[in-house]
Amino acid sequence: MKSVKWLLLVMLALTIVVAGCSSGNSTETTTPPAEKETPKEETPKEAEPEPEPEPEKPALNLNGRTIRVAAWWDDKPKGETADEIARLEKMAELEQAYNFTFEFINIPFEEYMDKFTTSVLSGEPFADVAIMEYKRAAVPVKSGLVLPISEFTAADSDINNDGRLVRKLPPLGGDEYSFSSPGVSIVGIHYNREIFNQLGLPDPQDLLDSGEWTWDKFLEIAKNATRDTNNDGTPDTYGYSGWAADTARHFAAANGIAFVDGNTMTDNSTDPKTIEALEFVNRLYNTENVVKVKSGNPMDWNETNTFKDGDVAMSLQYDWNIGDLSFEAGVVPIPAGPNSDGKHTFANTALNGWFIPKGVENPADVYRIFEEMRDVPTTEEYVGQDWLEGRYKTERDIQIALDKINGTGLISIEEGVPDHPFFAIMDEIIIQKQSVTATVESHKQAAQDAIANLGS
Repeated sequence: MKSVKWLLLVMLALTIVVAGCSSGNSTETTTPPAEKETPKEETPKEAEPEPEPEPEKPALNLNGRTIRVAAWWDDKPKGETADEIARLEKMAELEQAYNFTFEFINIPFEEYMDKFTTSVLSGEPFADVAIMEYKRAAVPVKSGLVLPISEFTAADSDINNDGRLVRKLPPLGGDEYSFSSPGVSIVGIHYNREIFNQLGLPDPQDLLDSGEWTWDKFLEIAKNATRDTNNDGTPDTYGYSGWAADTARHFAAANGIAFVDGNTMTDNSTDPKTIEALEFVNRLYNTENVVKVKSGNPMDWNETNTFKDGDVAMSLQYDWNIGDLSFEAGVVPIPAGPNSDGKHTFANTALNGWFIPKGVENPADVYRIFEEMRDVPTTEEYVGQDWLEGRYKTERDIQIALDKINGTGLISIEEGVPDHPFFAIMDEIIIQKQSVTATVESHKQAAQDAIANLGS
C-alpha cells in the first residue's frame, strides 16, 4: 500500500512540474515584426532637354538700299496712335540694324495698275512690295508679273506658321501670291434698329440665333417694312436698298458660289447656284418692289449710300461705309441660301493684298523686313478692336461681326477680268427685266472667252 501511495505522489509531482513549465508558452504564435525595407535608390529622372533656341537669322546688310512700298494712299504710319508710334519705332530700328531706308510711294488709283504693269514688264518694278485689289491682280498673276509666296518665304517665316504677323491670302490661279496683316472685314446685312422697333419687326440677330435667318425670312421682313402709311402712293419706309450688282454677288456667295472662281479661274455664271441667287435678287427688285432706288437706277454704285437716308430697314453694307450713320444699325450675316456651303456669307470684292513683283532684287530680304516691321506690341485686346468699336454700338454686334462674318468672304474677281459680261448680265436682268436663265446662257461663251484670254 505504501508503495502505491508513493507511486501516486511521484506522478502528481511530475504533473505539477510539467504544468508549471507549460504555462509560460502561449499557443498563439506572434508574427515577428517586419524588417524595415532598406529604401531603394531612386533612378534619377532624365533631365528634360532644354528647348533648343530658335536659330538666329543671319545678319542682314542691305548696303544702304531703299525698300519701296507702294499703295494708292500714303501707307506710312502717321504716328497719331500708340500702335502707329510703335510701328514707326520698329521701322527705324530695322533701318538701322539692316542698313536700308523705307520709302512709301503714293500713286493715284487710276494710274496704279498701268504703272505696276509697265514697270514690271520693263524689268524695273516701281516698288519692292505693292498692294493691289485682289480682283485686279488676276491679270498680273496670269501674266507672271508677281512672285508666288513660296519663292520668298522660309520654313520659319511667321506666314508659314502661326500667321500672327502676316497671313496668306486665298490662292489666285492655283497658287498663293498675296499676303496681308491680320485684320477684319465685315460685310453683311445692316438694319435700322429704329425702324425695326417702330414697326415691331423681329430682330434679325434673334432669328440668326434661332436658325430662322433665311432668304425667305429676309424677304418677309423686307415686304413688311415696305409701307405707305399716308396712302400717297409712295412708301414711307422701305425693306431694302443697295447696289444691285453687289446684292447679286453677295447673295450668290451666301449660296456657296462666285461668278468667277479665283483659284481655278472658271466661270460659274450658268451654275444652278448662281441662277438661284439671280432669281432671288430679281424678285427683290422687280417682283416684290421692296427696294428703295434713290437714283432711279438700281445698277448705280451710289445706291450703296441710300441706306443712310434713314427710311430703309435693311441694306447690304460694308463696315467702312457705316461710320457716319445718323441712326443705330445692327448687323447680321447675309442669310444663308438654300445651297450654302456653310463657309461663306459674302463675296469678298474689296480685298486688297500685298504682292512682290517679278524682278525685285533679293525678294526674300524684302519679305523678311515686311514681316518683321509688323512685330510690334498693340494696345488692342483683339484684332480690329478700335475699328469695330468705332462702328458698332453693342457688344452683340461686335461678337456677331467677329464670329459669324469676319473671315467668311468668298473671293469674287469677275470685275477684274477684262471683257467679262457680268455687268451686261446684271443690266439685262435688273434693268431690262429679261429672263435670268436665258440671259446667263446668252453670255456663257463670252464669259469663258474672257477668262481664257487672261494674261494673253
